[in-house]
Amino acid sequence: MRPMRNLTALVLTLAAAPAVAAGDAPAVSLYNTNFVVLIAFVLFVGILVYFNVPKLLGNALDKRAEGIRQELEEARAMRDEAQSLLASYEKKQREVQEQADRIVAAAKEDAALVAEQAKADLEKSIQRRLAAAEEQIASAEAAAIKEVRDRAIAIAVAAAGDVIAKQMTAAQANKLIDEAIAEVDAKLH
Repeated sequence: MRPMRNLTALVLTLAAAPAVAAGDAPAVSLYNTNFVVLIAFVLFVGILVYFNVPKLLGNALDKRAEGIRQELEEARAMRDEAQSLLASYEKKQREVQEQADRIVAAAKEDAALVAEQAKADLEKSIQRRLAAAEEQIASAEAAAIKEVRDRAIAIAVAAAGDVIAKQMTAAQANKLIDEAIAEVDAKLH
């Protein structure tokens, strides 16, 4: 309460000084507006002190400061939690990226193996087809050679028949026919 008395005395001295210096009206008079304002101000400050308003304001400010402190602590806690979540998600993202890289690498290896297997299968298929084609060519060649031989034989027989027919007499032809019939008869029985 001592600082309040000093403040009141200082306010009274400062308020009365301009009125005294002007010399118009006495310093302590209800006609002096400065004195009236000073009395009103002192009464106002006295009422505030009487009802403990400075202490209430101090308590309100302390509560507000405590609330702000708690909010700051909550904000720090939330920031720390957010940073830990961010670190966790970044770690998970790195792990997922590594797994994706491993999957891509494995897929490339599998694709290379499949391509090699397909190439080997294609070469085997080509070899089989070449072998089948060579067999067909050999078969066709053998058939062509047989056909050529058969035709050559047929032509030779026909030519021989023509030559023999031209050189042979009717008696020789009948004799040959009889011998052929006898030979067929002997072979059939």
